Amino acid sequence: MQTLFDFFPILLFFICFKFFGIYVATGVAMVASLVQVILYRIRFQRFETLQLISMALILSLGGLTLFFHNPWFIKWKPTVIYWLTAGVLLFSSLFSSKSLLQKLMEKNVELPQQLWKKLSYAWILFFTCMGFVNIYVAYNYDTNTWVNFKLFGGTGLLVVFILGQAYFLTRHQLPSPKETKSS
Repeated sequence: MQTLFDFFPILLFFICFKFFGIYVATGVAMVASLVQVILYRIRFQRFETLQLISMALILSLGGLTLFFHNPWFIKWKPTVIYWLTAGVLLFSSLFSSKSLLQKLMEKNVELPQQLWKKLSYAWILFFTCMGFVNIYVAYNYDTNTWVNFKLFGGTGLLVVFILGQAYFLTRHQLPSPKETKSS
């Protein structure tokens, strides 16, 4: 259910784009993103950083799209999100004893430090490439193709990458302390 909630603005953007075009879809996505953040705050009594950043980007780039009546601003939003994510992961990998990825996952996954670095760099590379792929599709194909890629292609590539990471983790995960005691 949380995944559907996270994709709520993207799904509404896609549906509205198919029926009403890029500008109505952009406006609806802006409102949906704002509603998403408000509902999350009401339910969990806190804000999710990535949701706030995404909302700020969609409000600013969406606002520029509507003001200048130019879809290029909203087409850059996924790339900015991808590159910001890659930048944050890179910064945490270089300047912290534990990468952000390790901090988020270490309660569920136990890996040697060297593998945490490899995992972090794989995500950094993935998000960097996704930013370039989004720009390539945006500049080389029509808006309809870009919207389809944004929903299906980007999501599909993410799922494939996550499955690859899950396979990597299952092959390299250290045994938990419970498993070693029972052996």
